[in-house]
Amino acid sequence: MLPREDLLKQVENRETMARVIDLADQAIKTWEVVTADFLSPPELAEAQKVFGQLTEVHVVSWGGYPQAERQRLAIARSDIPLDSAQVELTALEIAGNFLFDPATHRDFLGALLGTGIVRDKVGDIIVLGERGGQAIVVPELADFLTATLTQVRSVPVKTRRIELSELKIREPKKKELVTVEASMRLDAIASAGFGMSRSKMADLISAGDVRVNWKDISSASYAVKSGDLIAVSSKGRVEVGDVMITKKDRYRVQLTRFV
Repeated sequence: MLPREDLLKQVENRETMARVIDLADQAIKTWEVVTADFLSPPELAEAQKVFGQLTEVHVVSWGGYPQAERQRLAIARSDIPLDSAQVELTALEIAGNFLFDPATHRDFLGALLGTGIVRDKVGDIIVLGERGGQAIVVPELADFLTATLTQVRSVPVKTRRIELSELKIREPKKKELVTVEASMRLDAIASAGFGMSRSKMADLISAGDVRVNWKDISSASYAVKSGDLIAVSSKGRVEVGDVMITKKDRYRVQLTRFV
């Protein structure tokens, strides 16, 4: 048995992590590969940190394509081979004419959850404009959803299975930036990366809308470092690149913004 309570001591997503640890115990006992439902980026980061402390098991995550935000976690004993092909996923096409009633990510998610399934069973959703959308789900619900998901907003839709290779993934747009700051404070670096005032960024941080490496950070003075990923709700992400000290003892920071 894994040291469940010790592993859960400093986690934020305690209920989710407890379920994942229980699955890891199952993998140890049965010598089988077990798979968790979809995890959000913060949950995934926390799970990988938890399992990084263990030698009994190893994990691999996959969400259907390299940039997938929501991913499933496959867990196995450390002496059993494990790769992303063992993470079972199914892709669905949700096709309809949305020319006169455009649907958002929220609309597609609402329609999926409106069939009675829970969020953990749904991965990423790709909105395709007037043609509809695509969704990644757990395989055991694919037949149910193809039969029951017949409308999104006011638009009749046809839902069918497709291959993961048919997902219409758009590469994230990147913008390279360089800023020179007096410190590596979160509010300073993030305001430069997202192109907004420092006071506005401080407000977003105190409101709980900012994460660093998918962890909630509520302090504007939090020190970021090279390699950190800063995410702001509804505004995208900024990756902190190389950091150099200038002759005037300021920080010259390379940033990559993903939108």
